[in-house]
Amino acid sequence: METTTDTSHPTIEELQQQNIKLAKQNAELSAKLAWFEEQFRLSQKKQFGASSERTHPDQLDLFNEAESDANPAAEEPTLESVTYSRKKQSGQREAMVENLPVETIEYRLSEEEQTCSYCGGNLHEMSTETRQELKLIPAEIKLVKHVRFVYACRRCEVEATTTPVVTAPMPRPVYPGSLVSSSMMAYIMSQKYVESMPLYRQEQQFARLGVALSRQTLANWMIHGADTWLRLLVERMHEHLLQKDILHADETTLQVLREPGRSAESQSYLWLYRTGREGPPIIIYEYQPTRAGEHPRKFLTGFKGYLHVDGYSGYHKIMNVTLVGCWAHARRKFDEALQALPDPKRSTPVTASEGLDFCNRLFAIEREIKDSTPEERTTIRMARSRPILDAFSAWLRTQRSRVLPKSKLGEAIIYCQNQWEKLETFMNDGRLEIDNNRSERSIKPFVIGRKNWMFSNTPRGAKASAMIYSMIETAKENGLNPMIYLTYLFEKLPNLEDPKDTKALDMLLPWSQTLPLTCRVFNKKTT
Repeated sequence: METTTDTSHPTIEELQQQNIKLAKQNAELSAKLAWFEEQFRLSQKKQFGASSERTHPDQLDLFNEAESDANPAAEEPTLESVTYSRKKQSGQREAMVENLPVETIEYRLSEEEQTCSYCGGNLHEMSTETRQELKLIPAEIKLVKHVRFVYACRRCEVEATTTPVVTAPMPRPVYPGSLVSSSMMAYIMSQKYVESMPLYRQEQQFARLGVALSRQTLANWMIHGADTWLRLLVERMHEHLLQKDILHADETTLQVLREPGRSAESQSYLWLYRTGREGPPIIIYEYQPTRAGEHPRKFLTGFKGYLHVDGYSGYHKIMNVTLVGCWAHARRKFDEALQALPDPKRSTPVTASEGLDFCNRLFAIEREIKDSTPEERTTIRMARSRPILDAFSAWLRTQRSRVLPKSKLGEAIIYCQNQWEKLETFMNDGRLEIDNNRSERSIKPFVIGRKNWMFSNTPRGAKASAMIYSMIETAKENGLNPMIYLTYLFEKLPNLEDPKDTKALDMLLPWSQTLPLTCRVFNKKTT
């Protein structure tokens, strides 16, 4: 009699293997589900939640700010004063207007009215009452004709064989053969790169002022001003920048429509280089078609020292520099890991909050020593920040094996470990900063402006934009009014005897002490 094996039911060993396989699949699916839930919560936060680089709340009320901000019951501080009243202490408004030009309008009684209604005697001036108000002078356009006279000698015309002709001197224009003036060119640049007003809106504005100027004409004027004149100063600023030993760098995307050999959808880049906490502030933007590390390496040729950067590996190609990592980026990753958790877990002690706490403690120390000398800063960091760094490093090694590498927490831990040598570099010198926020703040005006004008049409226009931004942002950080400063430059640069004279150019740089006071902004609050 033959014995047959029943194969309809799996064996215990097969069931165990199947159970292990299913458990493994379940773990993989659970990890994927947790990752997708993290991404969903982060997406919701980015779309609807407040960011760490939060927008000013007033910006959200642009269309109803009159209704939302109005408070009829609030008492307004007055600028009126009567000469015989009690002397008031100077307040916020007085400080605000103390450097403004003043126009005085006097109201007097006529001689006939200066008669006493009671006895008929003459009235005398007893006191005055003053009301102050801010007067706005809107933009206007007028045609300025520069007429210079030519002179000749009548006696020579009669008696001599030649007659000398003398022409009255006249300043050279910013753009020969064009209608644009120095102030007009400065205004167009300021409107676009300071006020973020694209050229098509300026075209409409000029039309309302009675002048038909196409955006192509406006663009040509700006490119000429940047290529011909601002380039001289930007190149000189570049030379000064390379002489420093502490710099910051960052980059952001820029779309250029007509780039040779590339589609209109291709991303180009605007690179930022600037000085650190030790002045004078120098900010330079450079347009490049790619994000390749060759661009900062070439731009910073000759520079030796510390360079604050983010975690982008392209900066590793720069020679003779020590890269300084950004703790703001590290902190942001732990904050994202915390935000990716479900709401009930965010308020409980979790691993992400522990990592965030290490970063917050380091930043708290930096805020305390912000106004200290570099030597004092170094001493305090060694005493207080060093133990936190050592504890954080040990914590990272312990936690790495406990988290999923692709989770937000895993990404934060891996980022810190990969960047640890750069993140510790700020301890080497008291002049160094714990983050690269200085460069992020400098590149933010471009990012905001980019949302308004979206793209550049050609590489030449992108390069011109970079030079204009360089002059405007450096001027702002040196306490100058960009519009007035650019006007001054376009009046002076065309009339230099030698445009390559470095001494003459240095006198026009934004930190020069020889600039007229009219270029400076007073009552500027420093942060």
